[in-house]
Amino acid sequence: MKLDKWKIVWGALLISLSIVFYFIHFLIFRDPHHLFIFLVGDVAFVFTEVLLVTMIIHELLTYRENKEKMYKLNMVIGAFFSDVGTDLLRIFSDFDHNIEGVRDEFMTCQAWSDSKYTQASETCKEYHYDIDCRRGDLKKLKDFLVKKRAFMLSLIQNPSLLEHDTFSDLLWMIFHLIEELVHREDLDDLSDADYEHIAIDIKRAYSLLSAEWLVYMKHLKNDYPYLYSLAVRINPFNPDASAEIKEG
Repeated sequence: MKLDKWKIVWGALLISLSIVFYFIHFLIFRDPHHLFIFLVGDVAFVFTEVLLVTMIIHELLTYRENKEKMYKLNMVIGAFFSDVGTDLLRIFSDFDHNIEGVRDEFMTCQAWSDSKYTQASETCKEYHYDIDCRRGDLKKLKDFLVKKRAFMLSLIQNPSLLEHDTFSDLLWMIFHLIEELVHREDLDDLSDADYEHIAIDIKRAYSLLSAEWLVYMKHLKNDYPYLYSLAVRINPFNPDASAEIKEG
């Protein structure tokens, strides 16, 4: 590890000052026995100080800092799902031939435990996203993403996202999908190769978005039950989802 020159200079200066002041102490009191008692005692306390400062206090401060970062990050992710993510999941699911295979399961998330969310995350990783661009509405997808592009650009500039690689990757996948759609003039008349290429891009974004949605829902369930109630009612996997609370 390369040390900066100024650090070496300051280190040497501080050690030199210590030596000078110990020497002044000796000249004044002429008591090397007393001097070495304090010197050895001070050196011995350094190890305890390192333990207290770097291993205990520092860890506590780091834990508090990380907790504050996660709070800010979850606010950013919450804003994303409120404005973009939930509706985008609903649009993506229209392209998925296998959506019925997970729809019934994900619609029951209101009663899920933490272990069930963990199980659902594993299911999400193994799930086969069978995307067919002709099954959904590419123009609707394009218009929606273009409309939300400025909002997502503001999100990606947030420094809190540096702490969350998967969510940053999700945004980049969505931006790439936007570019692919924008650079095609007629989405109703594409070649088979084009449809296949866009299907791959949708699959990348769809799989990451589904995984992040499960993490976000678990977070709301544990920390914000009142927000979780709304998120369950507008579940993107529920074709009959409604924010209105029905009686009975």
